[in-house]
Amino acid sequence: MNSTDTQLLWSEILVNGPDSESFLQGQLTQDLSSINASGSWSLLLQPDSSVIAALFIRKLEDGFALMVERKLSEMSVARLRRFHLRVKCTIEVSEIDAGPFSSLSEQIAAGWIGANECELSLTPQCYGTRVVSESISFTKGCFTGQELVGRLDARGSSVPWRLVRVTGPSLDRINEAVMSKGPDGPRGITSCVAVEGAFQALALVHRTLLDPEVLSQFSDLNFEADF
Repeated sequence: MNSTDTQLLWSEILVNGPDSESFLQGQLTQDLSSINASGSWSLLLQPDSSVIAALFIRKLEDGFALMVERKLSEMSVARLRRFHLRVKCTIEVSEIDAGPFSSLSEQIAAGWIGANECELSLTPQCYGTRVVSESISFTKGCFTGQELVGRLDARGSSVPWRLVRVTGPSLDRINEAVMSKGPDGPRGITSCVAVEGAFQALALVHRTLLDPEVLSQFSDLNFEADF
């Protein structure tokens, strides 16, 4: 996997009109009534609760601006338009110069999910409690994909696959650890960069790897979960 830092490209989806808030309340995980001009994170889900994209949302005078990584913009717009029926709001998308993170290294350092992680089509709880707490409202009412998300929350968010951030001396060593436990599945490094003589990566691992006794076998690596 290429560990060279890369610039992140962003698009902006503008949803404007008198029904923009009521429409998006039913499509996004965040409570839009609490969002202001400074913005907040939300997730866009498929009906089966798998994540399509993480979006940064800002309130506008007559609607909302949704910033999303450019490689996910087409799919995100298609998903929104699928449910855009008999509502008084418009959906427009354009490329923008900057977004929440300027580079892959910034995103990994912030411990936030990007396009590489969203493309795995996992449920939000697989990405950790921070992503869930900062992007999902469990009190605002129904939204597309809510059923499984709510059920997992009620069960303590117990999922087999977990996103971790790992720092180590080489990508081979990180990959060895990531792939050492669990059945076949989405496990593996999703994003990585070289940082000050080491490597830092986001990866999907099976939850059995996070047992302290198991992690003691990889003392040369630093694992962070729920960062």
